[in-house]
Amino acid sequence: MMRRRTTLLTGCTALVLALGATACGSGDPVSAGGGDKALSGQTVTVAGVWSGSEQKNFQKVLDAFTEKTGAKTQFVSTGDNVSTVVGSKIEGGNAPDVVMVPQVGVLKQFAEKGWLKPLEGKVKSTIGTNFAEVWQNYGSVDGTLYGLYFKAAHKSTVWYSPEAFEQAGVTPPKTYDAMLKNGRTISDSGLAAFSVAGQDGWTLTDWFENVYLSQAGPEKYDALAAHEIKWTDPTVVEALTTLGKLFKDKQLVAGGQKEALNTDFPGSVEKVFGPKAEAAMVYEGDFVAGVAKDQFGRTIGTDANFFPFPPVGDGKAPVVSGGDAAVVLKDGKNSDAGMALVEYLATPEAAAVWAEAGGFLSPNKELDLSSYGDDVTRATAESLVGAGDSVRFDMSDQAPAAFGGTKGVGEWKILQDFLRDPADPAKTAAALEDAAAKAYGN
Repeated sequence: MMRRRTTLLTGCTALVLALGATACGSGDPVSAGGGDKALSGQTVTVAGVWSGSEQKNFQKVLDAFTEKTGAKTQFVSTGDNVSTVVGSKIEGGNAPDVVMVPQVGVLKQFAEKGWLKPLEGKVKSTIGTNFAEVWQNYGSVDGTLYGLYFKAAHKSTVWYSPEAFEQAGVTPPKTYDAMLKNGRTISDSGLAAFSVAGQDGWTLTDWFENVYLSQAGPEKYDALAAHEIKWTDPTVVEALTTLGKLFKDKQLVAGGQKEALNTDFPGSVEKVFGPKAEAAMVYEGDFVAGVAKDQFGRTIGTDANFFPFPPVGDGKAPVVSGGDAAVVLKDGKNSDAGMALVEYLATPEAAAVWAEAGGFLSPNKELDLSSYGDDVTRATAESLVGAGDSVRFDMSDQAPAAFGGTKGVGEWKILQDFLRDPADPAKTAAALEDAAAKAYGN
């Protein structure tokens, strides 16, 4: 697959796209242009949850946009509570131009509040060419396209230390039960099986979603995601029971439940791939590779590798995804230039910048897979893009933010409580239903 490059625009078309004017009868939005510095003197403010290596690598993309268009950029890290932070900025008259939204539910919330500009004209056309329908659907609300999924995640990957597996005499498992059996064998050899990032509630939702999708199946998954069935459904209790057996097994969780609740996501990766290994495996998305590589110097494919999240019981192996969507705020001081940034982010050229830096997957089907720096990431990206419309989007990301995407409340908090004490799955399911009913309004 050849990487497509944005071609130089000349004449009237370039003028229209670069300036967002109605000259020549066009109403097309601002374009990223073709390296003609058409946006010199303008600044695009971008807000997103990223920090650390993710923010650093996204800045490389923004710098490439600046090199191409002349527009300066300013990135503001919101932390996990992107909805609250952005809402406050809008109320204060200081709205960013572009927000990288990490949850489908938040995108829907922003659209329903009337905060977003629809992606139309050239931007919509570019997205239609470069992205599968499933990603366009997740970026739309009531049939109107608002979000461009720039960064995706393959959330059905379990990362492990090949050295630890070799020392314990185990190989990557093909079933969930085999994974737990391997974990106990590893534990017997002196190293904990799993490092669990219980301090970050979103990691626990990902654990649940993979177990639930495999055990209950895609139809139930879709129904629960839309709150068309209650969280007290027997399938939810069954999945929590399955997960609880892992959480309460001190052979399987590094440091037990208490230490897991004090371990954040980067810390969970460090326990496996840091200088002093404490565990052999960490479940999370493909972005684990970026942390293992950038922070701990691991070579992906050699001393850090993954296996697909294995099927639970008689179910199929799950394929859960997530992603960050670029949206343009109406109240941004430079929203036209923000639209130009979104158009640029929709190109394989922009995706290649971060792909080459590592710790990134793109749902852009036109991105040349050779842009990825290692075979493991390349295979993961190919799997995600190749799954097409069979991928199921992260369930908590589809929920209203008050339930599925806010620190200290809703699903994040309830699953942390469940990790602390997994003795009563039915009680946890009831708590989840109470919180969901309030958030969904039904």
